[in-house]
Amino acid sequence: MAELNYNHLRYFWAVALDGNLTRTATRLNVSQSALSTQIRKLETRLGVDLFERRGKALHLTEAGRVALDHADAIFTAGQDLLGTLHQTGTARKAVRIGALATLSRNFQIGFLQPLLRRTDTEIVLRSGSNDELLRGLQSVNLDVVLTNQPPDSDALTPFIVHYLSAQHVGLIGAPALLGQTRRIADLLAAHPVILPTRGSSVRTGFDALADRLGIRPQIAAEVDDIAMMRLLVREGVALAVLPPIAVQDELASGALIVADELPGIVETFYAVTIERRFPNLVVRSLLERARNADFA
Repeated sequence: MAELNYNHLRYFWAVALDGNLTRTATRLNVSQSALSTQIRKLETRLGVDLFERRGKALHLTEAGRVALDHADAIFTAGQDLLGTLHQTGTARKAVRIGALATLSRNFQIGFLQPLLRRTDTEIVLRSGSNDELLRGLQSVNLDVVLTNQPPDSDALTPFIVHYLSAQHVGLIGAPALLGQTRRIADLLAAHPVILPTRGSSVRTGFDALADRLGIRPQIAAEVDDIAMMRLLVREGVALAVLPPIAVQDELASGALIVADELPGIVETFYAVTIERRFPNLVVRSLLERARNADFA
C-alpha cells in the first residue's frame, strides 16, 4: 500500500486552517490550481472528500475534520521534535464540546472531569443556544452537545440522545431568609423568587405547581443563565428555583440551603451526538463513564 504523502497533507492542513484557498495560495506562494491539485491527490489517496465546495467557499466534511485533527497532531509533534530533543512532544486529541449556555457549570465540570488531567487531550468548549449547538453538531464542528433540552430526531437529522442524569429541583435560599420555615407554600407566599425564563421545563413545572397551590409568587427576576441565578440567590434577598448541583459549593459551605424539593420538578441532563462515520473515541469513553456514574 502506498504511503501517505505528507506534502499533500500539509497543503490540506494550511487550507483547512485558513479556510480560504486564495489566501492560502498567496501565503504559500503557489498557484491556486497547484494547491487544488495537491488536495485532490490527498483526497484520492484517502478515498474520501475532505472539503465540500459551496460556491466559492470551502467547508470541511466529516472526514476533513478527522483529517484536520490528525494533521494537527502530526505537525505539532514535528514542531516539538524540532524544538527540543530532550522532551517528547505529545500528540493531543481535540474534543469539541458544546454546552447550552444556561446549563449548570458544575454539571459541565462533572462531565469533563475525566479529561482534565489528560495530557493527550485538548478540550474545546463552546456555549450557545440549543439551535446553534445542534447546527455545530450537524456540521461536524462539535463532537457532542450537553443540554437539558433534548432535540427531536428523524431520518434527516439522526441525533442520538444519551440520558446522563436527573436531579430534583429545589427551592433554595440563604439561611437568614428562610429562617425556620420549610413549607413550600409558606415560603412562596412570603418571599420573592428568582425563576428561569418561560419555555424551560423547570419553569413550566414551577408555574403548574404555583397554580396547584393557589399562589401567585412575587417574581424578583427571570433569568436564562443559571450562573446568574446562582449569583443573585447568594445576595440573600430572594429564593431561587434551581437544581442543587448549580450551587453545590454554596450548599457545602452553608451559605445556601435547600428548603425542600419542588414536587414533580426534575432537571434532566443529556448528551447529544450524531451518527458519524468517524466517531470521536474520546467522546465515546466519556459517555460510557457517564452512564456508570451519576455526577449531577
